[in-house]
Amino acid sequence: MSAWVLPDHIADVLPSEARHIEELRRELLDTARGYGYELVMPPLLEHLESLLTGTGEALDLQTFKLVDQLSGRTLGLRADTTPQVARIDAHLLGRSGLTRLCYCGPVLHTRPARPHATREPLQLGAEIYGHAGPEADLEVLQLTLDCLRAARVSDLQVDLADARIINSLLQSESITDALRHDIHAALAIKDGSTLHRLTADFSAANRDGIRALVHLYGDAKVLDEAAKLLPATPVIVQALDQLRWLAAQIQGAAISFDLGDSRGYAYYSGMRFVIYAKSAADALARGGRYDGVGAVFGHRIDRDRPAVGFSLDLKEVVAAVAPLALRAAIRAPWSNSVTLRDAIAALRCAGETVVCVLPGHESEIDEFHCDRELIEAAGHWVVQAL
Repeated sequence: MSAWVLPDHIADVLPSEARHIEELRRELLDTARGYGYELVMPPLLEHLESLLTGTGEALDLQTFKLVDQLSGRTLGLRADTTPQVARIDAHLLGRSGLTRLCYCGPVLHTRPARPHATREPLQLGAEIYGHAGPEADLEVLQLTLDCLRAARVSDLQVDLADARIINSLLQSESITDALRHDIHAALAIKDGSTLHRLTADFSAANRDGIRALVHLYGDAKVLDEAAKLLPATPVIVQALDQLRWLAAQIQGAAISFDLGDSRGYAYYSGMRFVIYAKSAADALARGGRYDGVGAVFGHRIDRDRPAVGFSLDLKEVVAAVAPLALRAAIRAPWSNSVTLRDAIAALRCAGETVVCVLPGHESEIDEFHCDRELIEAAGHWVVQAL
């Protein structure tokens, strides 16, 4: 095997795609800044116990581990940036009011999330800490949609769920962690027969409610059906009301519901969403509420803060949209002339791309779509169309 073959599900990003990714990175971070989100840059690796604190088994299995040659301690290469941002909010910033943070950087996965997926996503996301109301849920969802629109993704569909519904149905039952895991796994694939078996000893209300979740997906009528089939506990009533309110606020995207979607059940504590587009084979963005995510990083009770956020993989977003047109550039000759160099420098300072043609390369293919050239006329360097 060639020494230059990359590991499975790892790939180089070549110029045209890299340019597109970088332009989107800047545009999406600017979109987040327009909402008041501050940029943070967590490290790529941390001590393993810090990196995985409070994240559960799934992230542990996705995390590459290595030994620090300086301390001998085990380090982890981050598989998700959200826990790091929670640590920054709880342990480093320590603010008592609202905190809005955004980030963008690579993460590494031991296994691809699905067939043909990369093991090195470029994760961009935003988090808001300190507000427990649905207003923060709506802000994060609107920001996610605006980011995808800024990336020129069209035909968006938002799929809504709420972790409080299934959690409410399970919390009054005395069950093992293994049984809880199996119930969530059955819900994830809508396996009604397995759910019948797993919930056979549950109370009638909880048993019937859990079994009903398998069929509670679709348009807004799902919420009305859920109100009839699920126990009318305060938590479930509030969750359904807030989903109804949230859906009514969203403009410019199709809305659907899947009340039995319990992916990330060990992480999410409330509303959660997934955003799809016709141009993408899988979800382009995911997010939701995960209150208390920062509590494990501090010893004070006030760090048990409400939190909601989203993340996406810029590489997947770029793959779902049309390539950007090349930005027009100016071609210039190479010369020792001071006036030529001054003219080139002035154009570059004005934001133009100026490509100097080095000696002997005048006939090579134009990779930068030069539509103008810099020529000398009457002792002055001027730009003219090609």
